[in-house]
Amino acid sequence: MDSKIAPAGGAPRPGPRSRTRARTGTRVLAVSLALTATATVGASGCSGQAVAGTVEGRHVDLPVRGGTATVDTGTLAVNARTADGRSLALSAPSGTALGKPGPVERTDGGARWSYPDKGLTVTARADHGRLRVSMKADRDGSLTWPVTGTDRAASSVQLPRGEGLDIPVRDTFWNSAKAGLTGDAIDVGGQLELPLWGYSLGKGRGVSYLTPTDIGTSLKFRSDAGQLRTSTTHDFNGGDGTRDYTVTFALTDGNPVAPGADYRSWLSEHGQLGSLREKIRKNPANGRLLGAFHAYVWGDARKAGGVEQLRKLGVDRMWLGYDAGADPMDAAAVEAAKKAGYLVGPYDTFANGQDPKTADTPTSVWPGTVYPDFCVRDARGKPETGFGDRGCYLSSRAFEQAEPEHHYLADRTRAMTANGADSYFLDVDATGEEFRDHSAAHPMTKADDRANRLARMRRLAEGKKLVLGSESAQSWANQVLAFNHGAATPVADGLWKLQRDKETWGNWYPQNAPKTFFKPVDLPADLAKAMYDPAYRVPLYETALHSSLVNAERWELSYNKLPKQKTDRALLAMLYNIPLNYVLDGPSIKKSGPELAALQKYFAPLHKAAGTEKLTSFRRLTDDNLVQRTEFGNGRLTVTANFDSTPHAGLPGGCVDAELRGDKQPRRLCPAKAAG
Repeated sequence: MDSKIAPAGGAPRPGPRSRTRARTGTRVLAVSLALTATATVGASGCSGQAVAGTVEGRHVDLPVRGGTATVDTGTLAVNARTADGRSLALSAPSGTALGKPGPVERTDGGARWSYPDKGLTVTARADHGRLRVSMKADRDGSLTWPVTGTDRAASSVQLPRGEGLDIPVRDTFWNSAKAGLTGDAIDVGGQLELPLWGYSLGKGRGVSYLTPTDIGTSLKFRSDAGQLRTSTTHDFNGGDGTRDYTVTFALTDGNPVAPGADYRSWLSEHGQLGSLREKIRKNPANGRLLGAFHAYVWGDARKAGGVEQLRKLGVDRMWLGYDAGADPMDAAAVEAAKKAGYLVGPYDTFANGQDPKTADTPTSVWPGTVYPDFCVRDARGKPETGFGDRGCYLSSRAFEQAEPEHHYLADRTRAMTANGADSYFLDVDATGEEFRDHSAAHPMTKADDRANRLARMRRLAEGKKLVLGSESAQSWANQVLAFNHGAATPVADGLWKLQRDKETWGNWYPQNAPKTFFKPVDLPADLAKAMYDPAYRVPLYETALHSSLVNAERWELSYNKLPKQKTDRALLAMLYNIPLNYVLDGPSIKKSGPELAALQKYFAPLHKAAGTEKLTSFRRLTDDNLVQRTEFGNGRLTVTANFDSTPHAGLPGGCVDAELRGDKQPRRLCPAKAAG
């Protein structure tokens, strides 16, 4: 098995549909089983135990799975030597002046030293086969470290933007301003779905970086002589509660989803990996997510008749969502959906408050003086302006303090589900835009905000027995959510600019079918490449969390919103075993309902069989990365997708084959044919 990433990082990547693929052999990339196997074996073979290394001068050597890591305490440079004698650069010296380090002290699990000039104490130890470096600051400040991608063999970098990207470090597009990657720093705790990144280092080698202390941590890309490199900066801030910083390093086999497998193991080791199977056991309604496509409904699609239309088309599973505007789904429509085997849930948000006299949406109206008393306050005491310059962001701490007596959130949820809805979509609660609240009445750090959100989501999911979803769910919410909308979408910065162009994207009217959701749009070429070129896409999120919750794309990017990307998006959904997300009204059910039904009919048995299984293998079968294969549950489901325009091994271009264990022949889908 050839474990190299192909194509080689030094060659410019041609257009995704014009490449000539070598047919004489097959290159594959298999997930490192050592990482996917949620093991608790340390580098020495001792179960879960840290392993002491050696200290020589200013160098600390620690055993890791696959070799030995060395930390230079003078510069914080990190290198590794693999078991077969190969040297790897895991981090260049810190980009921040550290000053003279204090003496190195041996500890039971490794070593400890300090940087008095920076007020930092550092501990390095071997932990579950990884190098774990933890820092504690006694003052506010910042540190740029690790500095990664400097190894000469670095061929590609993995980034969990949305589902995941694998980017050749010398790719001219990604090194240019057109890709939007080398601009502002990326907030790890706010803009990435998983707190990690990784590099492939050629010859079956790679490295995974995890930052459990993601709040206050940012990742910046730069192009250095035409090669992508990254540096991480952590802000130590006592008021923000970010005086601690941890980075782990793990050697991998270089597979582009290995960082996701590493993180899945880390979550399991720390008791933070949720189980969709267990969520179904506690609330059987969660089981109706298996095999379901998702859709937000408008106009006649919100009525019982619209539900009946879908049922007559043969759609046996759906999640149907609606906003809480002037025309929500009524009890009759909800009952019809339940009889059809569907889930139904309102869109709600606990994050926005507006003056009830002028509020532009019912979800921003709260009783009494919640607005403005619960507004998050900045350091100057001013309210944090809400999304779209509407009202203010509401403090999760203020709600938690008031809930035992006033029941604002419980009353809201009860009113929202009075029609019998058995699901709930809570916007932004599971995303990373947390707030520090400077209000004297309800102060909180960003970590407090995250904890408050988790508590109220848990009450909805476990206390109210609602099938709970949220927007672009980050990994810290995986234990409380059953589904999310958005984490499958690798949003590039240009998307938000495009959406602000209402003439192109569409506006918020007419009420029964807002053009912002229903108007088809052709993405600019660079934006389409950055988001949907399958040659760069990898299932990092699914590798980490597939069996924990159900992932889908953003609701404003419905399957029919981007006509030119439909085939690739359908293939990606089947390859990753995740549902498509739609917006529907009466006319669209008539127009595209048969296509939806055909795609859902193909997807349903695959997701019912593997939706609770983990992704156990991801492979690229061709040098141009356009034929890809996934396995779930160690072969329970195998899916092969051909994103090219020409056949490969009997699989036509633009088609996907899926095999459930026991199938006598593959199940084939060619999405373009489903459209009729």
